[in-house]
Amino acid sequence: MRLAVVGAGAVGRSVVELAGEYGHEVVAVADSSSAVVADGTGGRDPGVDADAVVARKAERGVVGDADPSDALAAEYDALVEATPTTLGDAEPGFSHVTTALERDRHAVLANKGPVAERFGDLRAAEAASAGEVRFEATVGGAIPAVSTVEDIEPGHVTAVRGVLNGTANFILTRMAAEGLDYEHVLAEAQDLGVAEADPSFDVDGTDAALKCVILANVLSFGAVDDPDDAREFTLDDAAVEGIRDVPGSALRLAAEDGRTVRLIGEATGETVRVAPRLVPENGTLAVSGTQNIVQIETSHAGRLNISGRGAGGPETASAVLGDVGRLE
Repeated sequence: MRLAVVGAGAVGRSVVELAGEYGHEVVAVADSSSAVVADGTGGRDPGVDADAVVARKAERGVVGDADPSDALAAEYDALVEATPTTLGDAEPGFSHVTTALERDRHAVLANKGPVAERFGDLRAAEAASAGEVRFEATVGGAIPAVSTVEDIEPGHVTAVRGVLNGTANFILTRMAAEGLDYEHVLAEAQDLGVAEADPSFDVDGTDAALKCVILANVLSFGAVDDPDDAREFTLDDAAVEGIRDVPGSALRLAAEDGRTVRLIGEATGETVRVAPRLVPENGTLAVSGTQNIVQIETSHAGRLNISGRGAGGPETASAVLGDVGRLE
């Protein structure tokens, strides 16, 4: 497939670098201020030079000399939306996706905003298009959470829960292992690059909540024949509690009882909750470090567990390119 990649952060760059290994060609790349679009040859684009695009971004901070809108107007089969997640109106990501759908092109999202905040609008735009929307990469990085729920069929899934933020999990793991308090471990995580300078999105539970909102929408819309009968979720519908107020003493006491604390998100077709919870120290949900895990409760197949890397450029790009493969 011919891909246009919008967003040149870690995920977007990784998609550009790895697309060829998956049998696809990148014909356009855009960041917030520039773009590069392949020259057409014989009526078909041969693709951009991936190494040159990535090098130029690293050296000059831009991907090319064209305008970002030129990438959206390029001749591609699928748009990869990998710009940063924004809340509320989910712009500009939402408009990027609808522009592709209006042209009857496919769209594959790594950006959580449009799927978490405007799921109904996104499905309506998809219904009016010959294109399809995929968004595996928005939940759990390389973990195939969305596609597994779809394969089981949402009507047969009663709940999805798990550890869905690597930064929060790293902090809680270190607090438990070393008997340290939150602020000390946060500083360590920031030094290691595991936590951002402003860690709010991760430690306050927002990131995990967005992923659970997306899963709740998948369950709600997937269980009905008419989208008008589905309940649409946004971040405002989620009950969210982060890890800032978890004291080191709570983890020490939990360990005495063979338990530990993890930030657990849970989604059903009715509710979304994210909060620190006690879990068995050697239990399935007690993944360590930056690992993520997703538990899927099913009506007929019991509980399914999927764990792995929940973030990272190549890991998330593999989910994006897996979605592109599903479109073929």
